[in-house]
Parts: sequence; C-alpha cells; structure tokens
Amino acid sequence: MSPRAHSGRPGRNARGAAALVVTALILGASGAALCLGTPVIPPLDLIGLLAGDGDDPRVTVVVVQLRLPRVVLALLAGACLGAAGLVLQEALRNPLAVPEMLGVSAGAALGVAVPLVLSLSLPALLVPSLALVGAALGGALTLVAAGFGRSPSAVLLTGAAITAALQAALLVVMVMADQLSLQIIYRYLLGSLSARTWEHVGGVWPWLALAVPALVLCAPVLSVLRLGDDDASALGVRVGRARLLALGVVVVLIAPVVAVCGPVAWVGFLAPQIARRLDPTGHAVRWLPWSIAWGAAIVVVADLPARLALAPVETPVGAWTALVGVPVGLLLLRSGHRSAGGGKRSGAGAGDRPTSVPQGSGTGGPAGEGNGHGGAVPAVRLPVVPPDPVPRLPSGSVRDTGAGEGR
Repeated sequence: MSPRAHSGRPGRNARGAAALVVTALILGASGAALCLGTPVIPPLDLIGLLAGDGDDPRVTVVVVQLRLPRVVLALLAGACLGAAGLVLQEALRNPLAVPEMLGVSAGAALGVAVPLVLSLSLPALLVPSLALVGAALGGALTLVAAGFGRSPSAVLLTGAAITAALQAALLVVMVMADQLSLQIIYRYLLGSLSARTWEHVGGVWPWLALAVPALVLCAPVLSVLRLGDDDASALGVRVGRARLLALGVVVVLIAPVVAVCGPVAWVGFLAPQIARRLDPTGHAVRWLPWSIAWGAAIVVVADLPARLALAPVETPVGAWTALVGVPVGLLLLRSGHRSAGGGKRSGAGAGDRPTSVPQGSGTGGPAGEGNGHGGAVPAVRLPVVPPDPVPRLPSGSVRDTGAGEGR
C-alpha cells in the first residue's frame, strides 16, 4: 500500500466523523425545535403529528403550520448563506469576504424596508424580487466602484464602503417610519424567523431552483480562481467575468433569504471556515457540501435559544449567530494561521538538510521516478565542492609580472 493511502486514511476518518456530527446536529436540533415550546410534544408523538394523526387539532396546527416551516426555513437559509459565503471567499481569495461586507445583504434589506415604510401591501412572493433588485444594485455598485473585480482586495474594501452607504440610507428610511414599522424593521434587520409560515418557504423555493444549477456550474471555476488571476487567465478563465458570475450566484442565494429572514450575520463566514478545517487539502468543489451542511446546522441550532431562551419573548436568530460566530470564527482563523506557520517552518527545516545524490542520477533519475508515483519530489541540495587551489610556481622560476599585478 502506498504512503499516500496511509496518509489519506486519517483524513477520510475525520471527515466521516464530521459528517456524523453535522448530521446529528441537524437532526437533533430539528427534532428539539419541533418538540420544545408551548405545548411540549413527546418525541414518540411527533411522528403521528407530522402524519396528521394527532388527537388535538390545535397541537397539530402548532407543529405542522408553525414549527415545521420555521425549521425548514432555518435549514434553507443556513444552506444558502453557507454556500454564498464560500463562493465569495473563493472568488475573492479572502477568508474575510462575506455577503454582509459587499453590499449584497444591505442592498437586499434596503429593498425590503422601503416598501414597508411606505405601507405598500405586497404579496409574499413579490418580496424576494424586491430583495433581489436591492442585492443586485448593491453588488453592482461594489463591482463598478472596484473596477469590475480586477483586484480582490479592491472589491472587498469597496464593498465595505458601499455597505456603509447603504446602511446609512437604511437609517434614513427608519427615521421616516412610524413606531410599529420601526419595531418590525429593527427586528428584521437583526435576522428573525419568528412567525414564518409555509407561505414564506414558498417564496424561497423558486429562487433556489435557479441558484442551484448556477452554483454547480460556478464551483469548478472557483477552484481555478484560487490559483491567482495570472494562472487562471493562463488556463483560459476570464477572471472579470468569472467574478461577475460568482457575484450573481451570491445575489440569487442571498436575496430570498434576506427577504424572508433578514440579514442573518456570520453564517456565511463561519460555515466555510469549518469546511476548510475539515478538508485542508481540498478545493471549492469538495468544500461546497460541507459549507452548505454546516450553514444549515448553525442556523437551526441558533434558532433554539432564539425561540426558547427568553420565552415567551423571542430574540432574533441573527443575534445568536453573531454571538457564537465571532469568537468561534476568530479561533478558527487563529488556529489556521498557526498551522500554516508551522507547516512553513517544518518545510524550511527539511529543505535545509542536504541529501545525497546517487551516482549516475540526474533530473530524470530516481527523483523523477518518485514524482511519477504521485509523491512530492524532495528538495535536493548538492554538496559544495571547493575550487581547486591556485598552483604555486617553484622558487626561482620566472614569474609573469602582468599576472602578478593582476592577482
């Protein structure tokens, strides 16, 4: 068995254990969300209630019409936020790139808040369209101001400025609102799943049907963009168009979620970080399922304390994701920098040790054969041979005065 197989086995075991953990989190948190609250539903009675065989119709309405759509919406929102965060971070090659810093979430929130302040009665299916327009405008302003994504750092810094401007416009809109609309906007801006029904879930599904194929097509391009702009261009990728496509996918993923739940913070940052830690040698295609799963798990778990911690008062789920996401994200970034620094130091130490070169082997010798088996070629450092000493003329011989002066 090759050394690569031995080295890959611990990684596969770790990913298998992580898959069990995230599945247990999603199932456990979903079951707890359906059972806990007023009234409390025994777990054995839950299956009968979901099948419509409950004895009390009021309990059935609470579980099927109130709690179940909230759980489904939490899973969908977390999955979309996790996928959008990974797309942005890979497209801009920056682990700090999140939808909240690129004008996308702020633009979507502004598109939803303006009709609310103007007291416009809109159907639930039309609200995601307004959020989509606002998110597209926010993202387009960021790209135009940053020169259509020519520099990832420029896009990130410009996005932070555009986000601040959109938030200022949102504050102006809130000043114009009455007391009731102000309370609704304030809770909405923190991200809330309160009083969400199947009608809100139905407003998200059509956009997801559009976003999923685009996401599948976009993921391989992200792996190429990770190599750098010059290398990606050499491989035939048009970097500007690729980043524009990535931003379009992010807009379609974020807009319906923000329209229904509000901007739930830190999920798009935390889920991709966890995905990378589980598979450090992977790429965007392998990280995408992990980011989707962990995003769904984060939101559905955070919704439990949001609904039950201060019952009967419900707190915004975005407050809990930020409360947990900030310290956990900082720990992940810090540990990631430590592991990267340790890898660099160990690699430098190995390169400093000279290795012997067998006689008769050149660049196509054993090192080339080892590379053919898929292993990394070790750095070979040839021993330094001192130059031959300058021969001395015997005493009494005639010296060349010109050579002596030159020496």
